[in-house]
Amino acid sequence: MQYKNAKEVLPPSLLKEMQKYIQGDLIYIPKAKKERAGWGEVSGTRALIAERNEEIFQLYNNGKSIEELERKFHLSIDSIRKIIYKMRRNQ
Repeated sequence: MQYKNAKEVLPPSLLKEMQKYIQGDLIYIPKAKKERAGWGEVSGTRALIAERNEEIFQLYNNGKSIEELERKFHLSIDSIRKIIYKMRRNQ
């Protein structure tokens, strides 16, 4: 996040209005909801987890046991079951 001087980016009328509420302090202005990226979209984490989950589902369908998948992916049995259930439901 980069600091910006309000004098340089806001119209004078808006700056004057904001000064009624806050003066000399830092303020964070979040992005509008429609412009915000979802969790893991920017870093690629969401895509990596989706690929991992697809691999888990394919291995399960090819005969791997839940216990084998638990050891291979270092996830709990409950997590493996949830992934399989969700992938099955989304097909």
